[in-house]
Amino acid sequence: MKKYCFPGMMLALTLCTGAMSCFHAATKDSPGQDKKGKWVSLFNGKDMNDWIVKIHHHEVGDNFGHTFRVEDGIIKVRYDEYGDFNEQFAHLYYKQPFSHYHLRFEYRFVGKWCPTAPEYTLLNSGVMFHSQDPRTMPKEQDWPISVEMQLLGGLGDGKPRPTGNMCSPGTNVVYKGQLEPLHCLESTSKTYEGEQWVRGELIVLGDSLVTHIINGDTVLQYSKPQIGGGVVNNYDPKIKIDGKLLSEGFIALQSEGQPVDFRKIEIMDLSPQKNK
Repeated sequence: MKKYCFPGMMLALTLCTGAMSCFHAATKDSPGQDKKGKWVSLFNGKDMNDWIVKIHHHEVGDNFGHTFRVEDGIIKVRYDEYGDFNEQFAHLYYKQPFSHYHLRFEYRFVGKWCPTAPEYTLLNSGVMFHSQDPRTMPKEQDWPISVEMQLLGGLGDGKPRPTGNMCSPGTNVVYKGQLEPLHCLESTSKTYEGEQWVRGELIVLGDSLVTHIINGDTVLQYSKPQIGGGVVNNYDPKIKIDGKLLSEGFIALQSEGQPVDFRKIEIMDLSPQKNK
C-alpha cells in the first residue's frame, strides 16, 4: 500500500506473552491431527487451480496480462503484457477463508519495476489476510478490505527499509492498547536488498492477536483487526461495516507494479479446541 507514516516500535511484553500462550494452547493436543499441528501446502507448485484472481478494472477471475503465472514451481507476478499499468492492482486469493492459523511463505523481488506504476510500488508487495471474499468486490474496487503484511525491499541507498510491516486497507487494528490511526505500521525487521529469498510468517488468532515474523524474528504484533478506515475505494457499502471485528477471511498475494516471486506457501491450523 502507498502510505508510509510509521511510528516508533516497542513490542509490548504482554502481547508477546499472550501470543505464545495462545499459540501453545492452539497447537497442543489438537484433535484431527491430519489438519491441525501439521503444515499443509496451499500452492501445489503446478497451477493456480485453488486460487482466485481479482484485478482492479477487471471482473473476478480475469487474469489480465497473465499477471499471475506458475513457472518452475513458483507463483510469479509479471507485467510484460501490460503496457500502461493503469492502477491495475491485483491480488491472488486462496479459495477458502481461514481464522486461526500460522502461515509461512517465501518471497523475492526480481526484475524491473513497471515504470507506469505509482512510485511507492517500487520493491513493494504484500500478503493480504482476513480479506473480504474477492467475489464481493465490484470491478472498480481498487483494494480488498483486508489487513496486509507489507513486503518491501531495500532500495540500495543505505537507508533502512524494513519488511513485514502492517498496512490496513479498509481496516483498523489495535496497537499498544489503542486503535491505530495510521494506515501503516513499521516493523523492526532488517532491510533485505537484491533478489534474495526472504521467509515471512503470520500467526493469526482470529480477531485477537496477530504476529509478523521475518526470517525467524518476531518483528511486529497488534490485535483486534476490524473493518474501518479509508484507502479502499468503490467498494460495496454492504460489505464495509466499520467496527466489525475480523475473525476470519481470505489470504491473497499482492501485485502492484513490482515483479515478485512466491513459493513454499504453507499453513498450519491453530483453531482452538471446541467443547465436546
